[in-house]
Amino acid sequence: MPLPLTRLLRRWRYGDEIVVVSGLPRSGTSMMMKMLEAGGLQVTTDGVREADLDNPKGYYELERVKNLEKETDKSWVVESRGKVLKVISHLLEELPDDCFYRVIFMRRDLEEVIASQNKMLDRRGEPRDETGDEKMIQLYRNHLRKVELILEQRPNFELLDVGYRQVIDEPREQAARVAKFLGLKIAPDQLASAVDRRLYRNRQQT
Repeated sequence: MPLPLTRLLRRWRYGDEIVVVSGLPRSGTSMMMKMLEAGGLQVTTDGVREADLDNPKGYYELERVKNLEKETDKSWVVESRGKVLKVISHLLEELPDDCFYRVIFMRRDLEEVIASQNKMLDRRGEPRDETGDEKMIQLYRNHLRKVELILEQRPNFELLDVGYRQVIDEPREQAARVAKFLGLKIAPDQLASAVDRRLYRNRQQT
């Protein structure tokens, strides 16, 4: 089946798309990276940040991404065309305009995000943010809305929201959504096989 005209035009202008996995810290971005890897996609990672108790399956990060806000030469980003790159939510707007990005944005209950972050800080013996949980939740809400508005204004971004809890509870259904969004001709079970329900350790009761 030929690609839709819009996708052909984008590929002509930008080259192969970059699949970006994004979201707040502790929102399930590493899980999604592992799912895409299980689906046969090539992930961009340097392995500098190794797996630990907080992320036993690995972080799938590229250290250079952390400097996006400071760097003026971002030409290295094009090396991830046709691959998957993990970019935390507050750095999405720093991605250069000469690439097309198909963004899988992980959404997680903000109380769970805070609880997971606090547990990680406690385990590492690092101080918690003095802002307080309730204030942090509001700041995160404002931040996420800002990100939404920024991406809406950039024609080289397409966005799919994926709920962390939904992936845990219905991995095959969510994997099918991801595969359709990316135009992957693979069985959803191939992506869903990477989901480990045992790692959902900060569940909020409903």
